[in-house]
Amino acid sequence: MRKNVSAIVLSAVLFFAGLSSVYANEPSDSGNAENGVITLDKSAFIEKVFDYEKNQDWDFKGSKPAIVDFYADWCGPCKKLSPLLEEIQEEYNGKLQVYKVDTEKSRELSAAFGIRSLPTIVFIPMNEEPRAVLGFVPKEQLTKMITDILKVSK
Repeated sequence: MRKNVSAIVLSAVLFFAGLSSVYANEPSDSGNAENGVITLDKSAFIEKVFDYEKNQDWDFKGSKPAIVDFYADWCGPCKKLSPLLEEIQEEYNGKLQVYKVDTEKSRELSAAFGIRSLPTIVFIPMNEEPRAVLGFVPKEQLTKMITDILKVSK
């Protein structure tokens, strides 16, 4: 039985919380779409990740596993995490995609997913439900989660 997206994210957040301590739609900065981290606004998120306005049941649109980083420019732990995610995007060389969502610019999107703590990192495996972790995560732990959750290795 498929779960409601909010329930999935909430369950994932609660499950992974122990691992580590509205309406603005700015154009997305696609960065290097071939192999870089991609910043998403609401419309790009709906196009590339999940159309939460049409579907309540999770239906990932991507063609490879993904990580979505919900962040804010003023957030210290977010600033520490950002270069790690850029390294991961490069090191995994096209085997996964890292997306970033600025919670200040995409408040409606953040509210739809119940983002209340920053950073919130959502791991999206292929053909499975997404899982999330709250707060800064060291690179070694991110790598382990990528292997365990996304089933991707370097």
